[in-house]
Amino acid sequence: MSATTAPVAINTFREAVRDRVLYNLIFFALMMIGAAIIVGQISIGIERLVIINLGLSAISIFGLVMAVFIGVGLVSKEIEKRTLYSLLAKPIRRWEFLVGKYAGLLLTLVVNTSFMTIALAAALFYVGRPFVRSDSSILVAIYFILLELALVTALALFFSCFSSPTLSTLFTLGIYITGVFASDMRDVGELTGNPSLNAVTRVIYYLVPNFHNFNAIAAAGHGESIPLSLVGQNTLYAVLYVTLLLLAASAVFSKRNLK
Repeated sequence: MSATTAPVAINTFREAVRDRVLYNLIFFALMMIGAAIIVGQISIGIERLVIINLGLSAISIFGLVMAVFIGVGLVSKEIEKRTLYSLLAKPIRRWEFLVGKYAGLLLTLVVNTSFMTIALAAALFYVGRPFVRSDSSILVAIYFILLELALVTALALFFSCFSSPTLSTLFTLGIYITGVFASDMRDVGELTGNPSLNAVTRVIYYLVPNFHNFNAIAAAGHGESIPLSLVGQNTLYAVLYVTLLLLAASAVFSKRNLK
């Protein structure tokens, strides 16, 4: 990170940490993990499965909410408060501003996901379950969640460069839902036998981010090992997609008239 983007990232992180909505989301995520402990104690014999599934689901859902609702306001808030004009008057390019805002929110998500991971580990320890080597799949699943959140944050930032927060939220959630079911849509297009529909579903499959590939919650719950090849593949996929989105966001924001 350059010397010009680092201050923007740090300031974004500080603003996100001070946000009351952020604290509420963390509180509800910890409540969800607490509920996993209660349900796990009731579910005799499958405590581990229930706690891990509910805990990871809580981390994913609340992380998604943070990424979307804070991400879509990264640019609009600066414009509304008119702090963007004074910031861009300094020796900082628009793309550096965007990268700094993205890095700051991503840092926030990493820190809060880390706290929720500790809470999940505490929940497993509380029910008296010792940690074993197969639990490494839980960390991999959390890493995949972070990759997913990095993609969602980049999407939210991209749409915020040219749209209102409300529309940016709808666009981001729409693409996220489409990406989750992209594989199913492609399969449906193939089953129909309609060439036009098959072509459309294939275009959607290759165009939108395939979020389904980042879901390893079930594998972590059953203690299944996750191949290193999948870890590398998902990492490369997320890095390339985020890079493309940031380049597109920078191109759009550079041409935007802020007057």
